[in-house]
Amino acid sequence: MIRVENLSVRVGSFALEGINFAIEPRQYAILMGRTGSGKTTLLEAICGLKRVVGGRLTILGRDVTHLKPAERGIGFVPQDGALFRTMRVADQIGFALTIRKWPRRRIRERVEQLAEMLDLTAILNRKPHGLSGGERQRVALGRALAAFPTILCLDEPLS
Repeated sequence: MIRVENLSVRVGSFALEGINFAIEPRQYAILMGRTGSGKTTLLEAICGLKRVVGGRLTILGRDVTHLKPAERGIGFVPQDGALFRTMRVADQIGFALTIRKWPRRRIRERVEQLAEMLDLTAILNRKPHGLSGGERQRVALGRALAAFPTILCLDEPLS
């Protein structure tokens, strides 16, 4: 379960204040609102990419409000995919595992598993400039899924 209690986030002059909601396990949730209303900011705060200045965020009963992104167990696919320009597809997918110091063999196995699931096997050696928009999106999804996240956050997945 994700529980957001009285959450406040500030980015420059923009602020989200007093945000409250709960999402039960195995439940899908959609944030809807106008452009500039703070949907991305809220997702980034949940993922640990934006600093929470007030309130509390718990995941499965554990307070993660001030934990680093890697300590939260969340996979995140940003609007633009945020692929590294100089990295091959295989390295993009395995990135989170590499920084977590997984053994190379396990990284390779997980990358191969996700590549097959997402139909990326034939392009594992390509870099982002040689990918279609759909391929870029699937690479970003593979990277988000690599470390077996408890929660998956997708920012504008249909854009």
